[in-house]
Amino acid sequence: MNGETRARLSRKSIPMTYLTATRMNSTLSKTGGTLLLAVLCAACASSDGPGVSSTDAGNTARGTADGANTAGENTADAQGTAGGNPGDGGDRADTKDTASTLAVNLRTAGNYAILAKSGVSTVPTSAITGNLGVSPNAAASITGFSLTADSTNVFSISPQVTGKVFAADYTPPTPSNLTTAIGDMQLAFTDAAGRAPNVTELGAGNIGGMTLASGVYKWGTGLLIPTDVTLAGSATDVWIFQIAQDLTMSSATHIFLTGGAMPKNVFWQVAGLVDLGTTAHFEGVVLTLTSVALRTGASITGRLLAQTAVTIDGSAVVEPAP
Repeated sequence: MNGETRARLSRKSIPMTYLTATRMNSTLSKTGGTLLLAVLCAACASSDGPGVSSTDAGNTARGTADGANTAGENTADAQGTAGGNPGDGGDRADTKDTASTLAVNLRTAGNYAILAKSGVSTVPTSAITGNLGVSPNAAASITGFSLTADSTNVFSISPQVTGKVFAADYTPPTPSNLTTAIGDMQLAFTDAAGRAPNVTELGAGNIGGMTLASGVYKWGTGLLIPTDVTLAGSATDVWIFQIAQDLTMSSATHIFLTGGAMPKNVFWQVAGLVDLGTTAHFEGVVLTLTSVALRTGASITGRLLAQTAVTIDGSAVVEPAP
């Protein structure tokens, strides 16, 4: 090999050696960069907490947000199902929250089928099953019953009453018992009036022909029952009707209970008077701030608890089963 040939080969070898070195340096640089990136990621992971990568943290955050949204949607759905729209003024009577509706506690007022402050009068012949009481007025305010005092003078009896008749001027402990019962009646009225309603202004104050699920119903007006009404529910369901004015039920109209519903769990809290038409039949406990009148032949399975007077006319009043 002559000198010129060796020179050419020498010039060709130099770039190849340079290229090989360059490639090795590039590979080392990439390796070092990769190692540096790994070190930085490990440091970040350590600052966030053990075993949590940035990707996992992002997924966790997104999962938490999704979970919160899901929980919110489920809560809203549950509220819609259980409570409905409390301000709904339409004819939907299935908006209720049965679990939160507890029966009104009558306490000792629940010992009477009829309890009044100023008096009870009847046009014979009526039939009352349960006790009758008047306080603070005396026995003279109980008229039409042909009362006969017991030998103890603690109570009286009447052919129209299957139970006992009590008045504030009878022998102790009757006066104090009646005072307590009247106070309990007033507490029950306040309790019923204070319950949060599920449905307001249903039927614009006319519920004739409706079937009502359990719950708390409220009207800022009077309430008319011109045709039959059905209360549908179980033996543990409770109905509370809050009426700001009078409750008027037309003649020959009925309240029906279905599905095992119990009259002891139906409460009519009325700020005005209660007027049940001729031969009408009512169900439930009446708590009125004023008076109750049962027209000829009207009847009720429940209680009449009035803060003034009760008037009945050939009527039947039967206390509810316990």
